[in-house]
Amino acid sequence: MSSPVLELSGLRVAYGGIEAVKGIDLEVRTGELVTLIGANGAGKTSTLRAITNTLPQARVQGQVTYLGESLARLQSFELVKRGLAMVPEGRGVFTRMTIHENLLMGAYSRSDHDGIGADLDQWLGIFPRLSERLHQLAGTLSGGEQQMLAMARALMSRPRLLLLDEPSMGLAPIMVQRIFEVIRQVSAQGVTILLVEQNARLALEAAHRAYVMESGLVTMSGAAASMLHDPAVRRAYLGEA
Repeated sequence: MSSPVLELSGLRVAYGGIEAVKGIDLEVRTGELVTLIGANGAGKTSTLRAITNTLPQARVQGQVTYLGESLARLQSFELVKRGLAMVPEGRGVFTRMTIHENLLMGAYSRSDHDGIGADLDQWLGIFPRLSERLHQLAGTLSGGEQQMLAMARALMSRPRLLLLDEPSMGLAPIMVQRIFEVIRQVSAQGVTILLVEQNARLALEAAHRAYVMESGLVTMSGAAASMLHDPAVRRAYLGEA
């Protein structure tokens, strides 16, 4: 088996007296696309933000290990240099900058100019809509196009691990399908991905392995293809009797 890129052990996240994540274990191995599914409020986003140390008002306990090293003492901005990038819920593109400028911001920590140019060509090939609008302001893009830009910008950092938080949220069905096509393409390029997603069917169809989260706990884990046929998952998350 491939080596673990990310390991969570006994992770807990509390906001005041409210515990959002209640001691979960999770791992992502090199080259995998792993999805974390669950209803809104299950603790999925809190889990991602605990990994990236972007929960200043919360109490985080447990162990988060990335490439064999604890992330507890690292600031969020240091993670990109270590190969960990996140596309947050809501995308967060620089709306007053062009697509090209946004993409170069993704590579701000790199100095290999030839490599940056090659990666720019590679990801514009995966995201042709961005290539067609390269000098357009990011704020003029549709929601789906902004999601593609946020993903491409993160990939410009050459991540060892890419975290995706609800990439389909708020998008039209046709654009949701396109986003998941791109996620599969990115995974096929060898990028290791942890995907948090409410659209359980599409997430399970794309992923290698999956974790189900309910009320702050991981209640099920295993091969994503098997979960697609699990009666409990089908009832709770796929809308089937």
